[in-house]
Amino acid sequence: MSTSMKKMMSVAAAYITEKSKMTPKVGLILGSGLGVLADYMENAVTLKYEDIPYFPTSTVEGHAGELLVGELKGVPVILMKGRFHMYEGYAPEITAFPVRVMKQLGVERLLVTNAAGGVNLEYEPGDLMLISDHLNLTGKSPLVGTNEAEIGPRFPDMSEAYSKALRQMAHEVAASQGITLREGVYAGMLGPAYETPAEIRMLRTLGADAVGMSTVAEVIVASHAGMEVLGMSCISNMAAGILDQPLSHGEVMETTDRVRETFLNLVLAIVPKLQ
Repeated sequence: MSTSMKKMMSVAAAYITEKSKMTPKVGLILGSGLGVLADYMENAVTLKYEDIPYFPTSTVEGHAGELLVGELKGVPVILMKGRFHMYEGYAPEITAFPVRVMKQLGVERLLVTNAAGGVNLEYEPGDLMLISDHLNLTGKSPLVGTNEAEIGPRFPDMSEAYSKALRQMAHEVAASQGITLREGVYAGMLGPAYETPAEIRMLRTLGADAVGMSTVAEVIVASHAGMEVLGMSCISNMAAGILDQPLSHGEVMETTDRVRETFLNLVLAIVPKLQ
């Protein structure tokens, strides 16, 4: 970690505070095709990533590249409409930098969402899965380098990176809406190529239920900072080798569009319970 990380966090947070005048309580990071949630925010200030000091920019289709600060169901939130990935060429500490800024702004609870491939053979495209744990198979960590003690401990505990209490709450909210949530392990890969059928068989053997190219660095940094995390994957496609068809980002976008209403209703009911 850069020795100037604390300064970078402070400068970025000061810029956001100057523009928004609101203290967010909940952070949200929205994955491919899921940014529509931003349309439901009120009294929101929209900031482009490229205008925020030290922020990288998003280059992926389905990621708008905007940070919003406003209210969602009456809760002050900060929302990332699109995220950063290591396959775009960013170091892991840069992809997770916005999480550090959220913590600097006062956020204690983080909701991360992503579009993921289904590894578990019982899953179907369109399923929503709460993340119970993850496998960091990117070969990288955002905590490598000098540790700044005021940000977090040198060796953070990851035994409950995804809050049990928040998962239970999410299950209860989903049940009240007649939604059945899957729950499983998310495997984080470097990308950007989709996995081979052999790699998917390996992941299944290792205990993964879903696979994607994001989230793990963000959650490691959140745990390092002492934040509570609720993670949710939209199973956008079945992973390589399960179905006799090629994988495409278009399929990911089509599936997230199909489950949009279910996802929206669920998250809009969960957010008030995160404050």
